[in-house]
Amino acid sequence: MQRSYYSNSISEFIKDNNDKILGQLIRNHDFAADNLQRNAWIKQIEILKVELAPFDRGQIHFEFSIPRMGKRVDNILIIEDFIFVLEFKVGDTEYQKHAIDQTVDYCLDLKNFHEASHHEKLVPLVISTRAPNFTNIYEVNDKLFEPLKANQSNIGSIIAQTLLFSNSIEIDSFLWENSIYKPTPTIIEASQALYRGHSVSEISRHDAGAINLSITTECINSIIERSKSNGSKSICFLTGVPGAGKTLAGLNIANERRKAHEDENAVFLSGNGPLVYVLREALVRDEVQQAKEKGQKLTKKQSAIKANAFIQNIHHFRDDNIISNQAPNEKVVIFDEAQRAWTKKKASSFMKSKGKEFDMSEPEFLIDVMNRHTSHCTIICLIGGGQEINTGEAGLSEWVMALKNHYQNWDVYYSNLIVDDNDYLDDEELRDWLKAKGNSEEHLHLSVSVRSFRSERISSFVHELIKGNYSQAKSIVAEFNSVFPICITRDFSKAKQWLRRKAKGTERIGLVGSSGGRRLRAVGIDVKNEITAEDWFLNDASDVRSSHYLELVATEFDIQGLEIDYLCLAWDINFYFRDGKWNYQSFEGSKWKAVKNEVEKSYLRNAYRVLMTRARQGIIIYIPEGNSSDRTRPPGLYDSTFEFLLSCGVKEI
Repeated sequence: MQRSYYSNSISEFIKDNNDKILGQLIRNHDFAADNLQRNAWIKQIEILKVELAPFDRGQIHFEFSIPRMGKRVDNILIIEDFIFVLEFKVGDTEYQKHAIDQTVDYCLDLKNFHEASHHEKLVPLVISTRAPNFTNIYEVNDKLFEPLKANQSNIGSIIAQTLLFSNSIEIDSFLWENSIYKPTPTIIEASQALYRGHSVSEISRHDAGAINLSITTECINSIIERSKSNGSKSICFLTGVPGAGKTLAGLNIANERRKAHEDENAVFLSGNGPLVYVLREALVRDEVQQAKEKGQKLTKKQSAIKANAFIQNIHHFRDDNIISNQAPNEKVVIFDEAQRAWTKKKASSFMKSKGKEFDMSEPEFLIDVMNRHTSHCTIICLIGGGQEINTGEAGLSEWVMALKNHYQNWDVYYSNLIVDDNDYLDDEELRDWLKAKGNSEEHLHLSVSVRSFRSERISSFVHELIKGNYSQAKSIVAEFNSVFPICITRDFSKAKQWLRRKAKGTERIGLVGSSGGRRLRAVGIDVKNEITAEDWFLNDASDVRSSHYLELVATEFDIQGLEIDYLCLAWDINFYFRDGKWNYQSFEGSKWKAVKNEVEKSYLRNAYRVLMTRARQGIIIYIPEGNSSDRTRPPGLYDSTFEFLLSCGVKEI
């Protein structure tokens, strides 16, 4: 795979004809190169030929692909045992923070996802061509240098100064360029890249250790095409462990179908409000920024019309189809987190409060809406096992029950895990019906978590911890704690320091806690203070509303389906470990009350499961000390949970 628009040895680059280099860059560019881009390339070529003249060894790359971010690095230089990542800002007179962060992000991407860069020295070098000289500090942490700043006249001297730290070992530039790339984007990055036209194979990892999302997409596409050929109706249940890429797979299918089969009006639906708002806003911001960089005018309002059609709230879809008996425009619908669709009781109660009669569960109604089509249609349900976190969420059983009782003419496709694992479907009669009437497809289950590129065993660790199996949890955490740290502290200020020390570039940090952790308010963490998800997840570190400020706490309802790099989980005693088991309670009025209902207990377990599987690179758990003079915060309950987590192999700081 050619990752660069142009690559050559530095010595041959200096000899090469400028127009020939420019022509190759223009030919390989995805879009028509405007004058701004052409002039930037011309300037880069001219500057680098002068500044790199003293270096007789090494390789240069122009426009090197960074798949996870859906972007390209201006230049990469491979000299001795260094990888220099260059970001040019032609004409700039200052070193802008966003340019510095972007260059660090490129280095982190290479370090984390490009196999040949894992253990090499990486140097982010921001070049503002007209800026004054800057006194750089040559500090390095885990082979990543602090960002260096140069203008058009001192690039060569800064590179020479950096090479003083060389071990005189040369990187094989051919092997480096052709090394395996295993990108793992956040769902926000992935949605933006897909929306721009990248394929899922370009932006997702596809090594032998992870389920290939492309294969799952192909499997579902073949089911859709089969339904079209036969004029039949079909439903697919795609399952997966937390972080396995279900949402990414769903977005990819919706995006592909919208582009290749416009008549289907494929749509991605989710009942997860924060996810919908964050992804829509991310797409809009990115599209507006892309247009701006191309010199085009696009307002947020114009962009939002398209984004809102691509990603919709499932409840709005429901409400639109209640007032009409016509078949919807959409023939392919993807329901994200379909296990969270409402039971008949909750849906009926909600609609009654709106003055409408409603006598079906949400799954039954949504199938009924699609059943209005006289020809083919396909529903894809993305199902997470053990992810129900709120009263009235139906789980998978309500979908299967609706099919069994009312829609046996539909073709049903599922992974065998649904009938083998009680976390998905605990009704034996429904499992038997599914086995008899459905079609098992092995590629409809994503078994490996790829949310954390540092360790795929986080979800297994959390599973054992939630079950109270400390010895199993400890053996699992020992496998990955060196690459994915899980720490614990009783000091909130230490937790915040840990997060800020870990994050580099634009890596996102944040504070999370259970919505039932009401006594965290005593230590300044108010889980009832609602966040605006778009601001919390998308705004930068200068904004007090963003996650970076560590002032606003996101609950399981805010963060399910999304993720951040490093998080602090504030743990309250609504879920505490004592006498060899987990205990459950809710805070009502001015005191704790034991939770006895098994369904409510499962919601509480799942809340902490969701919160502990949101981090991509590391977690620190903060457990308050409690207060012996406050009967709502007995130190013993906090202490016993703390001791249990230590026994699970979580390290104290």
